Amino acid sequence: MTRSLPTVSFVIPTYNSEKVLAYCLQSIRSQDYPKENIQIIIADGGSVDATLDIAQEYQVETVVKNPLRTGEAGKFVGVESAVNELVALVDSDNVLDGVNWLKRMVEPFQDQKIVASEPICFTYRKEDSLLNRYCALIGMNDPLCLYLGNYNRYSTLTGKWTNINLDVCDYENYLHVFCARGPIPTFGANGFVVRRSNLMSGLVGPWLWDIDNAYRLLALEQNALAVVKIGIIHLFGEGFRSFARKQRRRVLDYYYFRKISERIYPWQAGGKLRIAQFILETILVLPLIVRAFKGFIKKPDTAWIFHPLFCWITLVIYTYGTMYARIIKKPEDRSHWQAPERK
Repeated sequence: MTRSLPTVSFVIPTYNSEKVLAYCLQSIRSQDYPKENIQIIIADGGSVDATLDIAQEYQVETVVKNPLRTGEAGKFVGVESAVNELVALVDSDNVLDGVNWLKRMVEPFQDQKIVASEPICFTYRKEDSLLNRYCALIGMNDPLCLYLGNYNRYSTLTGKWTNINLDVCDYENYLHVFCARGPIPTFGANGFVVRRSNLMSGLVGPWLWDIDNAYRLLALEQNALAVVKIGIIHLFGEGFRSFARKQRRRVLDYYYFRKISERIYPWQAGGKLRIAQFILETILVLPLIVRAFKGFIKKPDTAWIFHPLFCWITLVIYTYGTMYARIIKKPEDRSHWQAPERK
């Protein structure tokens, strides 16, 4: 049995992640999978809380330093220490959904044409925070992606896991997705499992950007990916401040690193009309209320009430980031960051 299952290296970037890391590591250690086939790598950005103590408690095999502190830099240094056949890019605020999660995720790799796999949804749990439930319901962490159609997790609003036209073949446990040249869904994070040999080929640091990396592996190389019919839990945050902070980091980092030619995914291609629609609907508010009502009908939850507010936060922060892009000198400071507490 051990020989029939591939070896997997989990790469987890951390920075003051004590509030969520134990849930992540426990879910990995609980997998119905040969223990000798799993390597866990923590890439730590200088945590001053109990993060490293938790890593030691769960007998993490490899802890490497991440001097650049960001999650993207942590993934790169972590991947450099990976030794197994497959690499699982998992964030410290991810929890594997069920003890068979890893077996389900590696199953598609029996097909040599598959270079990576991702879960099809964010697992919805009633006990999670409002923000975590909202993100699980819409299937993404950024409502702008709903308008762009560029998302990669099942959305209650659309009834789809993405709105990008792809060559998809439906197998019993997963979707076989062929990615030709062109836009791809936001693959690359929160449970992205990839063949190490493919990942390392052409990988250039010091950052590993989620969708840019997936774009390089899939669209540019015209490879196939498996969207596995299983979920992953994402403890994204607790409320509006957490959401706003992460949106701010996302937009400022993107413009900064695009300016220094570190980003390759063509986000702007064909998206101007859809961005205009997002801006218009957000300003008018009523279309957002209608969307939220439709979502509530499909899956009743009070989190839908705050859909207009999350859209407004996104619009304000993205407008600020776009206007500030010409004078920004550095990416978002993370010196005071902590992962959100799970209630």
